Formats: sequence, structure tokens, C-alpha cells
Amino acid sequence: MDLSHPSTLLVPAGFAALIVWRMVKRVRRLVGRQRLAPVRPWMTVVFFPLLVALLLLGARQHSDTAAGLLGGAVLGGVLGWVGHRLTKFEATPQGLFYTPNAHLGIALSLLFIGRLVYRMVQLYMATGSFQPDAHTFAASGPLTLALFGTLAGYYVVYAIGLLRWRHSIAASASR
Repeated sequence: MDLSHPSTLLVPAGFAALIVWRMVKRVRRLVGRQRLAPVRPWMTVVFFPLLVALLLLGARQHSDTAAGLLGGAVLGGVLGWVGHRLTKFEATPQGLFYTPNAHLGIALSLLFIGRLVYRMVQLYMATGSFQPDAHTFAASGPLTLALFGTLAGYYVVYAIGLLRWRHSIAASASR
């Protein structure tokens, strides 16, 4: 990468800014009381398993990478169950609200983002660019995908818990 021209840093800087912005939005969402949205849990339940399936498809030739992803998803599912048990739920006339355990969600998100930043720095130091070859990606896959699987498993199980809670509230209201 030719660093003599400032425009060569625009794409990596833009990508870094996007990651920071999304992390700030996610952390804000994890630390306070939230209204239960009707669609968001469903998007999580559909999107993350599809993404895990696509990553498994891409990792099918690397059994350690696939095992890392699946192991992370199982661990994340357990953490999602624990996180759901630690959540405070409120059914008010204004709507359904919940306050998630901030420590667990923030720790998982920061762990994953920290791994991505570490991999980007490691990749740049090794190749002089942010464009990996297939071998470099596969070599880093197990830990990175294990962390992603943990995050995905956590969010899916947590979203299922939110959907079940909403269903139980609706069922008790109809009696």
C-alpha cells in the first residue's frame, strides 16, 4: 500500500469509523431499558443462523475453523440463556420493556471487536495491506469464528427468550 497519498487510508479509516459507530450504538442499546420491538428479535433469529450457515459453508474444508464456529455458537447459546435469566422484564401500559445484563453483552461485543481489530493490525503488519489471501484467512479462522459464533449464539438464544416472554405476556393477557 502506497502511504504517500492520503486517499489510500480513506477506505481503512472509513471501515474503522463504521465499526466504532456500530459499537457505540450497540453498547448504548445494551446498557439501558429498551422497548421490545416487534421485528428486531425475529431478524436476529433469522439473520444470525443464516450467517453462521454461510460461514460454515465457507469453512467446510477447514474442520478446526468449523469446530471453532460451532463451539462458539454453543457457548454463546449458554451465555444467551444466562443473559436472559439476568434480564429485568416490565410489562407496562406503555408497552413491553426489558433491561439486559449490560456486563455480559458489552463483554461479548468488545471481545469480538477486539479480535477483529487485532486481526486487521496483524494482517496489515504481515502483508502491508488489509487484503488477505485465502490462506491468511483460514489460518486465523478458528479463534475469530469461535468469537463470532459465541456472539451469534448469544444473540439468537437471547432473542428467542424475548419472543417467548412476549408470547407468555400475550397469552396471560388473553385469559
